[in-house]
Amino acid sequence: MVLHSVARVEQEPLREESLAIPEPSPSEVLVRVDHCGVCRTDLHIVEGELPPVRASVVPGHEIVGRVARVGASVRRFHEGEWVGIPWLHWTCGRCEFCTTGRENLCLEKQFTGYSVDGGYAEYAVGNEDYILPLPARPATELAPLLCAGIIGYRALKLALPRPGGRIGFFGFGGSAHLTLQLASKLGYATVAYSRNPDHLRLARELGAVETVLTSDPSPVARPPSLDAAIDFAPVGETVLPALRELKKGGTLAIPAIHMSPIPAIDYDHLLFGERKILSVEANTRADAQEFLALAIEHGLRSTTVSRPLREANGALRDLKAGRVTGAVVLDCA
Repeated sequence: MVLHSVARVEQEPLREESLAIPEPSPSEVLVRVDHCGVCRTDLHIVEGELPPVRASVVPGHEIVGRVARVGASVRRFHEGEWVGIPWLHWTCGRCEFCTTGRENLCLEKQFTGYSVDGGYAEYAVGNEDYILPLPARPATELAPLLCAGIIGYRALKLALPRPGGRIGFFGFGGSAHLTLQLASKLGYATVAYSRNPDHLRLARELGAVETVLTSDPSPVARPPSLDAAIDFAPVGETVLPALRELKKGGTLAIPAIHMSPIPAIDYDHLLFGERKILSVEANTRADAQEFLALAIEHGLRSTTVSRPLREANGALRDLKAGRVTGAVVLDCA
């Protein structure tokens, strides 16, 4: 499914086309895609909120499949192995960020499904050093781990409160439903905030100690109760209610790659008291490896709906409209 020009997803900008099977370079791995998760970043790419960097692109960066062929210098992977291709495709390895453990900030980094073709296809290629070995589990469960799970984990690490502290999750979608599970299993008290009752029902099933319906026309005034918060919504207006819930000394982490403007912040009431707002950009390979190990250890489960590859436009429309509970994945096999 190819994007030639950005447009609103209601206009169905992705076209079904037949392309040549990619040829892996010496350091690349060709993967026969089984499933590919649909991420909100894909929506930002398709609708142009992330500016195009190519004349056309195949989106998708939560890719699960089997190795079909390896480049001449590849040693880590062999045909038939179950692997994942994540968002981070390549970094330079030389800049001040790469050499200090912050490759997620590399100024030359490339991204799967944005800088290079991604997984809304039957085949995709990834760089040997950035591909992840995966356990033999259903691809529908694994796909959302490869971006939604990883970026949520990095946000959790950066916002992490005291042991046993109380963490709020705003924007309860594909990333939040995995991150809340992990936080709950690690012993934190988790609170989900959403305008969608179905999302809150899922949050309770996954371990939330409290849920808050933000669309309630007459909400009850409450004192700040959160030691940390993560705002997954790409809407700047959600930052203010998240700050209202944050106690002194708490951190609000925002892992959105794109966000609409944040309204003016009342410094005296919402930020004073050593509260912090922290943006989260992409992830490192170490984040990915740590998260996948924790996901397997704690048995994290993805709540997913599977749709055929050719229905990618419809999947993105559902994501945009908030009709997805958990995550949606495309069946590319």
